[in-house]
Amino acid sequence: PYKSWGNAARARITCNRLPRICRLKGSPGPDCCRKKCVNINSDKFNCGFCGRRCRYPEVCCNGRCINPWYNRKNCGGCHNKCKKGTYCYYGMCSYA
Repeated sequence: PYKSWGNAARARITCNRLPRICRLKGSPGPDCCRKKCVNINSDKFNCGFCGRRCRYPEVCCNGRCINPWYNRKNCGGCHNKCKKGTYCYYGMCSYA
């Protein structure tokens, strides 16, 4: 009986009531959005702030929605910077 009560109590604890739970080890992120722990620097449904969704094919890099297919600083994914004088096309640096 005690275990089931503990699980029920744990199920009711959400980050909007106790935001510190988002900083615990194993949490998806340190930020609380709509009762869920997320990382607003990388979550495409809460990019930069709660509720800001990135459009397709954008991804969330450092809290900004970017298109990894054509972004020289985030080519193909976050933090993949193309060399100086090259360009990003279809997610690849200097694609020919």
